[in-house]
Amino acid sequence: MSKKIVISSNTSWSIYNFRLNLIRTLKEKGYEVVIVAPYDKYSELLKKEGFEYYNIYMNNKGTDPIEDFRTLWQYYKIYRKIKPQIALHFTVKPNVYGNLACRVLNIKTINNIAGLGTVFIKESVITIIAKKLYKIALYNSDKVFFQNKDDLNLFLENNLVRKSNSNILPGSGVDIEKFKPLDIPKKDNIFRFLLIARMLWDKGISEYVEAAKIIQNSKFKIQNYKDVEFLLLGPIGVDNPTAIPQEHIEKWEKENTVRYLGTTDDVRSEMAKADCAVLPSYREGTSRVLLESAAMEKPIITTNVPGCNNIVDDGVNGFLCKVKDADDLADKMGKMINLMEGERTQMGKKGREKILKEFDERFVIKKYLEVIEDMLNK
Repeated sequence: MSKKIVISSNTSWSIYNFRLNLIRTLKEKGYEVVIVAPYDKYSELLKKEGFEYYNIYMNNKGTDPIEDFRTLWQYYKIYRKIKPQIALHFTVKPNVYGNLACRVLNIKTINNIAGLGTVFIKESVITIIAKKLYKIALYNSDKVFFQNKDDLNLFLENNLVRKSNSNILPGSGVDIEKFKPLDIPKKDNIFRFLLIARMLWDKGISEYVEAAKIIQNSKFKIQNYKDVEFLLLGPIGVDNPTAIPQEHIEKWEKENTVRYLGTTDDVRSEMAKADCAVLPSYREGTSRVLLESAAMEKPIITTNVPGCNNIVDDGVNGFLCKVKDADDLADKMGKMINLMEGERTQMGKKGREKILKEFDERFVIKKYLEVIEDMLNK
């Protein structure tokens, strides 16, 4: 009998970009991998890789119970049809509704809490509902992986998971062969900060823009550069309640505060041209962008919050700033600009050393394989 494993997330894009090496490895090991995710252009790329694919309806933006029941019912029908031995769920709705379907059908599950999102950053009635759903879905899950100890402790304190079935993984890890230093000669004397993220307020983009204005409008002394540029890279108008309207981005560009680079399927070329990666996020699971930036030997400025401060050792491979504090962010950016080039180079090298030691994607894949094998043997 074939060993069938489902991988499910709220977008095919995230599976292709964050889990491709995992599902390739599972396939190489003889597992039959089935993808369950909403359809987008990356669904076709996953099918070209040879993976069986099922489309599922999922409203990632809303909390309509009728729409969510539709998602739950589709999970039940798909899983009943394909009969997997194990389902790996990523992102909120697959973790909840995919897992509930698995409980009814007696399918083993591995759930992944990759970040708590808006509902946990800002307490509301939705937060209470989310906690109840998480407890119903996850308390008896076979395995729940968290990306940092703060998120794990929060779930344990709220009695949403059992300690015996919970563990920590270093995010999705980073492909250290793909993300490595690129030697792109600097053609001008401009210092470039780069923020890569979905254009969401929760990513600290407002603070980034305000910090840019502080540096541009003050008598800030730039020692070794004729100018400083503040770049944004990432999708606008995503399905998220904290999405930044496109007109805000256009306004900031007209004011010459930031330059928006659009989107790309390969961030490495833009990362390579930047002098420093910035992410003033309010909270993360473990930031993939920061992992990739550090792997490419870029110094980092990020907030002292879960999912960011586990990647940056303050003053070693970057600087930590206060969350939701544009003044402190501007101060750290000023310090970064005025470091000697050799000091920033050393920061970058320390960052890659940390990635090789703690966040290599191979560690993550090895752990998944061990847990899957153990589950099947039981």
